[in-house]
Amino acid sequence: MTDAAATPGRSRGVRQVVGDYFKATEIDLRLFGMVVALAVIILGFGFVTDGRFLDPVNMLTLAVQGASVAILATGMVLVIVSRNIDLSVGSVVGVVGMVYAVLMHEIYPTTIGADTSYGWLLALAVGIALGAFIGAFQGYIIAYIGVPSFIVTLGGLLAFRGVVFYISGGSTQAPDDKQFVVLGGGPQGSIGGTASWIVGLVMVAAAIGLLYYNRRERRRFGFPLRPIWADALIGTVSSLVVLGAVYVANSYHWPAGLATQYAQAHGITEPPGGLQIESGIPWPVLIVIGVTVAMWFLATRRRFGRYVFAIGGNPDAAELGGINTRWTILKVYILMGILAAISAAIASARLNGATLDLGQGYELYVIAAAVIGGTSFAGGIGTIPGAVLGALVMYSLKYGLAYEGLNSPGQDIVAGAVLIIAVGADTINRRRGS
Repeated sequence: MTDAAATPGRSRGVRQVVGDYFKATEIDLRLFGMVVALAVIILGFGFVTDGRFLDPVNMLTLAVQGASVAILATGMVLVIVSRNIDLSVGSVVGVVGMVYAVLMHEIYPTTIGADTSYGWLLALAVGIALGAFIGAFQGYIIAYIGVPSFIVTLGGLLAFRGVVFYISGGSTQAPDDKQFVVLGGGPQGSIGGTASWIVGLVMVAAAIGLLYYNRRERRRFGFPLRPIWADALIGTVSSLVVLGAVYVANSYHWPAGLATQYAQAHGITEPPGGLQIESGIPWPVLIVIGVTVAMWFLATRRRFGRYVFAIGGNPDAAELGGINTRWTILKVYILMGILAAISAAIASARLNGATLDLGQGYELYVIAAAVIGGTSFAGGIGTIPGAVLGALVMYSLKYGLAYEGLNSPGQDIVAGAVLIIAVGADTINRRRGS
């Protein structure tokens, strides 16, 4: 009787010790759970496919396919945090993506010439300006006229999908611009092995530098410091994850035929067994990293981000505190439009063109990614890295199910179920917190 009673006590003691150590690291429990869920999903699909799912080409394809949604999810965090919604993101991606294609396929060849090396840059500038204009248009109606964001963006979802048809004339546009398609990833849309290792080492140095900076600032302002072992553990794990990801990216080599073409074009004699060219990190992944860092900085280190979270926490108090809530909401939607234009560039470059259904269904995955990543529909709560992790979780499920042969409707059923579960968990957590 004594032994049986003592065992639970010892178990509680072990759990308490583990909890204390985990608390000392100050790691966000929600983000940690997301990382664990992502690892379980990837390893689970790897197990059921006898390891085939874990091939580097599949990991890179997964990351590239999820890049467009991950970029949109970083903006959706601020939209939902401000107690609004944007259901039109997929249709805006479709409009801007079709504009890119039409400019490079129909307009530029008859104006500035088809062989220019800067045509894709002009198209990108026009697309980003168009995305910002669409965001400003919808944001003005929401913030200054007072029409609910659900209605405005639902109308945008329907109207802009029709605009795509009229811009394209009802047909697919394929510009085949060699510079533009680099943004879509693939062997020639990656930075190569050496550059990838340089990027990885820079990211490791940045992570360690950020830990050092945070520790110095805490000491400077008299805040409690994390134990040295906790900072060392976080730095070590972060470095291993980054370098491991670079190793996986470099493990994928160009296909033999493409490597042979490269060798012939550059006068390289192929060695026995063929030329081995490391693919490295795809450009869409680098763009996601850059957007994530920029959005995290904007949301946590700039006045604009603090205003957005203040509005989401209590709009009336924010306005009484001197925050121009209407202008802030307008800027949130302008930013969302710019991110949609960047996402459209990656999506259309990956397809080497624009189809009538480009971006269709993105809104489901974007909202799901933000909510799964910890953004609350009640407003005032959300994280940019969490949204990116949420996008990876959603696309890991989508890609894994497709790899196993599940059709698109089945994938939508799973995505919808995951979204409902995520919102339900958020609701339960808020009730417990209150």
